[in-house]
Amino acid sequence: MLMLGFAGFMGILKIVLMALAAFALVDAAVRREDAFRAADKQNKVFWLIILGIALIASVIFSVLAILPIAGAVASIVYIVDVRPALKQVTGGGGYGRRRGGSSSDGPYGPYNGGR
Repeated sequence: MLMLGFAGFMGILKIVLMALAAFALVDAAVRREDAFRAADKQNKVFWLIILGIALIASVIFSVLAILPIAGAVASIVYIVDVRPALKQVTGGGGYGRRRGGSSSDGPYGPYNGGR
């Protein structure tokens, strides 16, 4: 009974690692190449290769192997460090789009200074 529960937990963990790597890979694929250079975060091809290997490793190998763990670390580094830097460089919207508005806009619309 205990082993069945552990196997179920490991299966869920494997799905989570695959989803994490897949999200990071798709996100890196849709970002502009020049944003990676502007953010000084390697280049797009580097991240696509690393995240592609992470996704393949999470599909093929057991969760307890070293390659899926390294892939999870790479995915987390991309999501926590590289992705925010790319969003900052591309204006927050990412994917090559810029949001409209002025510097006086607040989270719920324009700030009129109490008028």
